[in-house]
Amino acid sequence: MRVLVTTAVPAERGAVAAAFADPAAAGPAAPGTAERTVPGVVLHRRALPADHRPAAVWDLLAGGVGPAAAAASTAAALTAGALAGEPYDVVVSAGIGGGFAPGAPLGSLVLADAITVADLGAETPDGFAPVTELGFGTVTHRPPESLVREIAAATGALTGTVLTVSTVTGGAERAAELRLRHPRALAEAMEGFGVAEAAAAHGAPVLEIRAVSNPVGPRDRAAWRIGDALAALTVAFGKLAPVLESWNPHDRTH
Repeated sequence: MRVLVTTAVPAERGAVAAAFADPAAAGPAAPGTAERTVPGVVLHRRALPADHRPAAVWDLLAGGVGPAAAAASTAAALTAGALAGEPYDVVVSAGIGGGFAPGAPLGSLVLADAITVADLGAETPDGFAPVTELGFGTVTHRPPESLVREIAAATGALTGTVLTVSTVTGGAERAAELRLRHPRALAEAMEGFGVAEAAAAHGAPVLEIRAVSNPVGPRDRAAWRIGDALAALTVAFGKLAPVLESWNPHDRTH
């Protein structure tokens, strides 16, 4: 099992790495990881003693902010793995994000059962039209249902739609508009759809998990709880990892 985890920024990558921390095997880049470079990206690989055979290889990537950067960096890592004869079995988009009240309060975890891009389309006289209504593209990727159920049970994560936006919501009107168009939305972030597009191009299943650091709506930095959300992300990966490591990605009935 080979797992690629893409976050936006190093702080999120570090929170994921902390779930694998081993003081006796700490790498130079982050707790529990060792830095390695492949064409186009720098990966942090879970560091383990030489005599330990892991159930999975975990590569962690801080791929940049926004769907374009996330898609490009994830695609580079996936292509490098494929060319090396070491393709990834699953891709995870991870990090912190905004939660839609009251469904996803501060500090909660949201696991996507649908990864949807919220602002890819066109404004029309009748309102926003997603790109699919224009006759091309896609707006949603769906992670494996049974895997989502198992991870949600292990982590206590809420399950629902996670929206990908290029501009973070900063007002009540925009938040209400998104909820009207996406009534199952629990969280918004900026990278999931880009990661999912790259994974789909390589035929790899994708997951997205977000720890809620702030409410979606009026921008109030004083109300954000980034440290708490990063800590929740670490705890989540400690519980998520064993589920993925026991999962058989080649069992199409799973």
